[in-house]
Amino acid sequence: MSEYTIKDVTQLRAVVGEKIPGLEDKNIDHIDSFARDFIAKSPFVVLSTADAKGRVDASPKGDDAGFIEVLDDHTLLIPDRHGNKLAYGHENILTNPQIGILFFIPNTLETLRVNGRAELSSDPALLQQLAARDKPAILVIRVSVEECFFHCGKSMLRSNLWKSELWPEKHKVSFGEMFAARKNGDKSIAKAVDEYIEVDYRDNL
Repeated sequence: MSEYTIKDVTQLRAVVGEKIPGLEDKNIDHIDSFARDFIAKSPFVVLSTADAKGRVDASPKGDDAGFIEVLDDHTLLIPDRHGNKLAYGHENILTNPQIGILFFIPNTLETLRVNGRAELSSDPALLQQLAARDKPAILVIRVSVEECFFHCGKSMLRSNLWKSELWPEKHKVSFGEMFAARKNGDKSIAKAVDEYIEVDYRDNL
């Protein structure tokens, strides 16, 4: 640590300032009509979980808008689809149920944040209830809502995230090249891995 390392709340507040009086009143303990409408229009979220030691994982989840179901004002149902089977977030939930969810709507500056406690379910009726593309969900994350609030759009404005005219050229991520680089640079492996992923993207959503 250096002399500039912030070590307590007093030092933190000296830098960022004191809380704006009344601002925390926007935080509620349930899903209201405004949050419900936002969730119904959101096709993409980021789930944040932590293991028993506090090590954090953030995982993107996406599907058609409204893929996360508001069961009631205090409960969300998040379907899980076919993935890479690493299941970092799911394993975290089994040891530490606290979860944070960040909801996005394309071309909307504001985001919605929901925090609560999660559990995993393999109930066949729920899996079918949250089916997509004629396939039931693999499992369902049931979230008991403890906190819900909207976040202002300054980060979107600063990043120009939704201004397509400012987007760079599409960045190509090659899992094959990454894998090959760790396996002595075998280019045939890189090609095979990338071809497999393209097929998986096309046929296994």
